[in-house]
Amino acid sequence: MLPGAAREGEWHRIESGESAARVFRRTDGRAFAKLVPPSLVTELREERDRTEWAARAGIPSAPVLDWTESSAGACLVTGAVPGVPADGLDPERAVRAWPLILCAARRVHELASRDCPFDRGVDRMISLASAVVAARGVNHEFLRPEQQDVDPRLLLKGLLVDLPRRQEQEADDLVVCHGDLCLPNILVDPRTLEVTGFIDLGRLGRADRHVDLALLLANAQDTWPVHAERLESELERQYGREIEADRLRFYLHLDPLTWE
Repeated sequence: MLPGAAREGEWHRIESGESAARVFRRTDGRAFAKLVPPSLVTELREERDRTEWAARAGIPSAPVLDWTESSAGACLVTGAVPGVPADGLDPERAVRAWPLILCAARRVHELASRDCPFDRGVDRMISLASAVVAARGVNHEFLRPEQQDVDPRLLLKGLLVDLPRRQEQEADDLVVCHGDLCLPNILVDPRTLEVTGFIDLGRLGRADRHVDLALLLANAQDTWPVHAERLESELERQYGREIEADRLRFYLHLDPLTWE
């Protein structure tokens, strides 16, 4: 199902991707292809639609080059975003890149949420988490270390207690979120450390800004533990808006319940 192989050269598999997805890079390095079986076509189609919308909205991201769909599954081909994944930066450069990453995140959050047709709000995420937990599909490796031995049903129950408050906060602070704002999904210029673009936009949508910030901070601290305290202490100042620790904690604990 890989398009243009004869014209563009061979494609090389680079990772397995989430679930049954397979990811390939074109030999010239200028395109990537994600292939999924029929069971994941809807999910990949949603990623395509969000990626196309992001480009129209001015979010620097990988352009959609091709889409193929058949009874065998689907293939999404996107162009390459220049730069290197942010998680590949050494700790010294990470400290210098952190303000630039937060600034880029805020630019996305400052887009008019009313113009975004995709919902990634707390009600949808809780619904998804409930389905994953009920199916006993939670991947315990995604949980925070202190939660890996806890029954996911208890984790979800604790989050439901806070849901009414989170719904109120989200209604007053709804922004366009990346939805999976981890360092591997952020590309930076290795020389200037400026953010060159975002990838893997399958969870983009309207949500509380703390959805993105919780994942970003936790992933940055896990990647650069030597600077963990500094990254957290500088988060609010560098982002430029008030950030609430309890909201960060809520979304950090909700996210791993939504992945199988």
